[in-house]
Amino acid sequence: MEKALVAFLVENLKKFPYQKEEFLALLKTRGIEAVDIISQRLEHPVPATYFGYGKVQEIGELLKKHNLNLLAVGGDLTPTQAKNLEEILEVTVVDRTQIILEIFAEHAHTHEGKIQVELARLMYNLPRITGLGRVLSRLGGGIGTRGPGETKLEVLRRTIRKRIAELRRELKEIEQNREVKRSRRLEAGVPIVVLVGYTNAGKSTLLNALTGAGVLAEDKLFATLDPTVRKLTLPGGQKLLLIDTVGFIENMPPLIKEAFKSTLEVVHEAELILHVVDGANPYREEQEAVVEKILTEMKVRVPVITVYNKADLLPEPVLFLGKRAVAISARTGYNMELLLKLIEENLFWQEVTVKAVLPFAQAFKIGDLKENLKLINLEYLPEGIEVTVAGPRERIARYLGREKLEESNGEKPV
Repeated sequence: MEKALVAFLVENLKKFPYQKEEFLALLKTRGIEAVDIISQRLEHPVPATYFGYGKVQEIGELLKKHNLNLLAVGGDLTPTQAKNLEEILEVTVVDRTQIILEIFAEHAHTHEGKIQVELARLMYNLPRITGLGRVLSRLGGGIGTRGPGETKLEVLRRTIRKRIAELRRELKEIEQNREVKRSRRLEAGVPIVVLVGYTNAGKSTLLNALTGAGVLAEDKLFATLDPTVRKLTLPGGQKLLLIDTVGFIENMPPLIKEAFKSTLEVVHEAELILHVVDGANPYREEQEAVVEKILTEMKVRVPVITVYNKADLLPEPVLFLGKRAVAISARTGYNMELLLKLIEENLFWQEVTVKAVLPFAQAFKIGDLKENLKLINLEYLPEGIEVTVAGPRERIARYLGREKLEESNGEKPV
């Protein structure tokens, strides 16, 4: 495990304990041990060196005392700040965004995930490739360069920009393929429920408990990055698609947000969102607020069930119960039946009940009605098959036809 001195710039004393613990958890996930911690209270970072001059000297003394060659800064450095700190301290300097990018690079396994992470890392590194030593400042020449005046540094920049353009094209193709899959999902009419939550809240563990997905679930930040889609059958027999998403974190680096934006767009397909919260985390309220803010920014307007996970570690889990809230333990199975019941109750938030008569030639539709709507009653009459179903208007129209929906006298809000 690498060893590092950790340095923080404290702008808000109340938030600092939470920010410190989270950054230390990020370092641990990355395989970095914090040997010592130093902080400075400033309202704004110093433009040239992030920390004040005196604090930079103090950091240098601590690095020598512990014989360390790595400084981990619990904030985001500008390229100039990172370059100046490395030159003054003569050690490697990494900031919060770089640590998160390296964790993402380690945990991305799908082709799309790897492309998203590589793109974010290249975008991060592009403005930081100055000052890479004398080798890059030598003049280049010959075939493939713009002329004898082009430096190797400029060649490297051009190569990175070219790779960024290639990755963006690849992502565009992947997004187009995903749109096709989304359209098929919507046409199929199967309800979509999306899991969202702060990183390490237990989303993957919950997905495994509900569907037996077998997704990696570790006590680490961003243990899983790749979205996972699994089928789930509710106690009433209705089938749905349960989709896991990448975990959120406070002050998510813009580069990560941009790279994974298309992946997170799945929340707009959802008919219901399960917001998974680590109920036993001492900073539960702060983490819950971060996710709610992100959902608001994304203009998500569907019902949300707040799922307080790790109830086996809570002294009074009953305090978290409500119409759209439940305390569960994905690890032990506590209250999982209640969660499924809440999903059933909330999935049909715009539900209507419709009675219609199908021609006998359309008997094949009965199976679809059972899987994708609530089939309340089924009766065979001389003129056809009378069905009474409940569900969202648009889904009923999809399976019975809009004319059946509009003609039915049985239509009523539930």
